[in-house]
Amino acid sequence: MNEIMEFFSACWLQVIIAVLAAYLISCVNTSIIVTRIVMHKDIRTMGSGNAGFTNVLRCVGKAPAIVTFVGDFLKGIISVLIAMLLMMNVSGDKAQIYQGYLMYIAGLFAVVGHTFPIYYKFKGGKGVVTSFAVMLMTDWRTLICALVIFAVFFLISHIISLCAVINFSLYTFSAFLWRFLDYKGITSASSPFGQPTLPFVIFSAVIALLIGVLVLVRHKENIHRLLNGTEKKIKAKTKET
Repeated sequence: MNEIMEFFSACWLQVIIAVLAAYLISCVNTSIIVTRIVMHKDIRTMGSGNAGFTNVLRCVGKAPAIVTFVGDFLKGIISVLIAMLLMMNVSGDKAQIYQGYLMYIAGLFAVVGHTFPIYYKFKGGKGVVTSFAVMLMTDWRTLICALVIFAVFFLISHIISLCAVINFSLYTFSAFLWRFLDYKGITSASSPFGQPTLPFVIFSAVIALLIGVLVLVRHKENIHRLLNGTEKKIKAKTKET
């Protein structure tokens, strides 16, 4: 794993900046801001108490939920973009792979910032939408797999938490599979990082595992309700007539 140690040694300043930028940007919680503007309430005191897209959809409405979704998605995009920009001046044979390392690190801390925001006493959302943005930026193929899984299970169950739990239980496998196939040269033509090294394959899978575990931990109450058969199906708030 010398390559990973060499990356941290050569790019330690970029790592620090990327981590801080990703975390602090993602600590801005769109659902809390939107709900306060629209209803003058704290979304964390409404419905399930979660500061995220699904709870806003149920308790506030479709338009605020869409704004929440876009905001949460953009946090992941911007965080990883900053990491990419920080590596633009890095040259050499490992420049592309080093950029990949930093993108994954930034993606992880974007999810951490969303779920444990320092601005809101570390009470944030569950990280699903922001994680999807990280998937798009680090390997769009994992996002395609996630969206297909999400669509299939949502059509069957209409339970977003079930779709999320299944998705992030499989995220590590999906990330590793695509990267390993890239490493073997089978799918490298479609890879954002060409034919990666074995340390990069392992590193990306570990980051996917950490993101997956974080999202699953934040869904522990949903998992309990799913097992008990009491988890609610998605139903948007409708205006009273």
